[in-house]
Amino acid sequence: GANATRGGGAMKLNIANPATGCQKMVDIDDDKKLGIFMEKRLAAEVEADLLGDEWAGYTLKIMGGQDKQGFPMKQGVLTKDRVRLMLAKGEQCCRGYGMRKGERYRKSVRGCIVGHNIAVLHLVITKKGAAEVEGLTDNAIPRRLGPKRASKIRKLFNLDKADDVRKFVIRREVPGKEEGAPRRASKAPKIQRLVTPVRLQRKRRRLAIKKARQVKAKVEDAEYKKLLAMRAKEAKEKKAEKASQRRSQRDSARGD
Repeated sequence: GANATRGGGAMKLNIANPATGCQKMVDIDDDKKLGIFMEKRLAAEVEADLLGDEWAGYTLKIMGGQDKQGFPMKQGVLTKDRVRLMLAKGEQCCRGYGMRKGERYRKSVRGCIVGHNIAVLHLVITKKGAAEVEGLTDNAIPRRLGPKRASKIRKLFNLDKADDVRKFVIRREVPGKEEGAPRRASKAPKIQRLVTPVRLQRKRRRLAIKKARQVKAKVEDAEYKKLLAMRAKEAKEKKAEKASQRRSQRDSARGD
C-alpha cells in the first residue's frame, strides 16, 4: 500500500547476454512492466514479454541487485527488508578486506525477494526470443582470453587425448610499446593440468618413495619382532638359569 507507492518508481535493469558477451542497462518507470519481477526471488526465471515487443519470447534470470542505498541482495535471506547479518570473509556480500582469520562483521544486506526498494536488478538472458535486442543480441564481443586449463582447451577444439594441446592454445597479439614499433609480441596462457613427461616422472618418483617407505616399514617391523623374540628368549633362559641355581643351592643345603 503506502509503502509500495512511497518506495515505487524507476528501476534499472542491468541485462547481460552470456552468448554474445554484451551487457545493457535499461531504465524502466512503468510499474506494470516492473510487476513481473516483484515478489520474485534470486535465481528465479521470468518471461520478459511485458517489457516490450522486442522482448517477446525472452526469458530472464534474476542474478542479483542493489537497493536504493546500495546494499546488495543476498541469496537465502527470505525477506524484502534489509537485515544485519554476521558475515565472515569470503561469504556473499562480504569481501572482507583487512579482516583477520575467523573475524566476522555485522553487515547490512537486502533480502532475496524483489520489492519496490530495489534500485538495480541484474538479469541474464537464459532464452532468446525471435526479435533482436539492440546492444545485446545484435553484436558479439569476442573474449579477450581463451581457455587456460588443458581439459577446457580440448573441449573447445574437440581434441583427442593423443592431440598436443600446446599447439591449440589461443595466443593474443600485444602491440609494441613505442608507436612506430613493427615488432608485435604475442602472449599465451601457461596451460594448467597439462600432463608432461616431467609430471609423469615426478609421479613415478612419488610412488617409488611411497613403495620404498612401505618396504622399509615391513623390514623394520620384522627386525623389531625378531629382536623382541630374542629378548624374550634371553629373559626366559635367564629365569630358567636362576631357578636352576636356586634349586642346586637348596639341594646342597639339604645335603649339608
